[in-house]
Amino acid sequence: MKVVIVGGVAGGATAAARLRRLDEKAEIIILERGQYVSFANCGLPYYIGGVITDKRNLTLQTPQSFKERFNIDVRVNSEVTSIDTSQKCVTVSCDGKTYTESYDKLLLSTGAEPFVPKMEGVDLQGVFTLRNVPDALTIKSFIDSTKAKTALVVGGGYIGIETAENLAHEGLKVTVVERAPHLIAPLDFDMACDVYNYVTSKGVNVLCNAAVNGITKQGKSLVVDVDGKAHKADMVLLSVGVRPESQMIGKAGIALNERGFVKVDSQMRTNVQDVYCVGDVTEIDNFVTGKKTAIALAGPANKQGRIAADNICGIQSKYDGAQGSSVLKLFDMTVATTGINERQTVAEGIAYDKVLLYSGSHAGYYPNATNMSLKVLWEKQSGKLLGAQIVGFDGVDKRMDVLACTIRLGGTIQDLTRLELCYAPPFGSAKDPVNMAGYVAENINNGLVKQCFAEQLKQLVAQDNAVVLDVRTDYEVATGRIAGSVHIPLDSLRARINELDKSQKIYVHCHSGLRSYIAARILSANGFDCCNVAGGFRLLQSLHHAFAGDERFSDVKD
Repeated sequence: MKVVIVGGVAGGATAAARLRRLDEKAEIIILERGQYVSFANCGLPYYIGGVITDKRNLTLQTPQSFKERFNIDVRVNSEVTSIDTSQKCVTVSCDGKTYTESYDKLLLSTGAEPFVPKMEGVDLQGVFTLRNVPDALTIKSFIDSTKAKTALVVGGGYIGIETAENLAHEGLKVTVVERAPHLIAPLDFDMACDVYNYVTSKGVNVLCNAAVNGITKQGKSLVVDVDGKAHKADMVLLSVGVRPESQMIGKAGIALNERGFVKVDSQMRTNVQDVYCVGDVTEIDNFVTGKKTAIALAGPANKQGRIAADNICGIQSKYDGAQGSSVLKLFDMTVATTGINERQTVAEGIAYDKVLLYSGSHAGYYPNATNMSLKVLWEKQSGKLLGAQIVGFDGVDKRMDVLACTIRLGGTIQDLTRLELCYAPPFGSAKDPVNMAGYVAENINNGLVKQCFAEQLKQLVAQDNAVVLDVRTDYEVATGRIAGSVHIPLDSLRARINELDKSQKIYVHCHSGLRSYIAARILSANGFDCCNVAGGFRLLQSLHHAFAGDERFSDVKD
């Protein structure tokens, strides 16, 4: 059997290694357009920022190492320019020469390329995209040779934010321009506010709801038009998304969707016999919704490569979709997501509910505990988890991994309460944040407490002619409060409950939502109609700072 693989990196390289482990006799050829067949794509921003100092560490495998270990013929600088599925061969261009290569099985792993918007100045010197090792080397060389001091990053997604952090780490003054209302698209706005406030506290200028209209040259500087206002920078990084490298594939009669992604079945087969496709160029199923999507992540690409190799070798193996589990380092902060967010849930018409928590990374009495903001969504009727988002510092990744596994296994909010997780004071709490999310969700589902959310509070209070009750301590209230709120500390509530009017609905809050839940139970037991403000004053204050000028949070006073 002869297998030709077009493209290396994650999907193609993984498939090649798996094929060899399954079939020692197969002839395996990788045709890679670039110079590097297998490299650490996700490590590129950290090379620019000097965290990874040796460029050789970005290369995972070389043609020589593939040959020595796996007996695989890797041909770099070899671009496949056409596919003839009827003759089962590809045309290859290398060093100015063209030749054809036959195949029994063809696996396509051409990936995706950075999307470059059609506007003035994108081809100017000092304007970059970041997708591969040569891109990273070019950017690093430019910074070192020009002694660049300022940078503007167009796009506030994962690559844009990671590169912004690393440029700041190199001493550059960085501005990030994002067309959407907040950074990191998989986050909802209530979670993204923590990211915005933290990034700006690190000296990065962030412009959301902003669009870049063009770039011009003025002396040695680039001038970027952001909504009609000029922003000068020594360099510009375009990080506004990717598009599939599928034009050549489509010309071969291989089916693409309307966005240009290659259609495949669960065995990673295209509509053409003996042709498979994996990685960023493919259309896949969203694991949570079952709808078609495309996800540019290394984890799914590696899994797809392995599954394609299995099927090529006659092993029945299926890919059941991706849930988009991802994690981001941002200075000392960690941002992680899995499943679908609230916007997607609404768009899908799913009846859902959510919890917002602010929990410690480990036991509060053990030194250096930090808090994390955690949001979990579930389907109301079944309790099945739909998605989760966490923003914090220590321990974020391991909590998200637990939640991602629970979603993958079809788990519910009740399952979160039953999970037995490792505990010792330096690592967690006896009631882990994941367990706590389950407890809070269970209380809501069982009707033990009603809740409302920060973005609703001001409108609901006006609509219901209600009272906002603040149950924090005197010290906490002195640092900021909601205008017009009534203050009764939780520990005084039973003694002072007669100060409240049972004819008025009460919206009760504390710092994070935990003490206000206790207050809500006290009030409900005494005949009051009350509602707990999820996320508490901490979230309200964070939203007030991140979304300055938003009327929904104008009554929050520092």
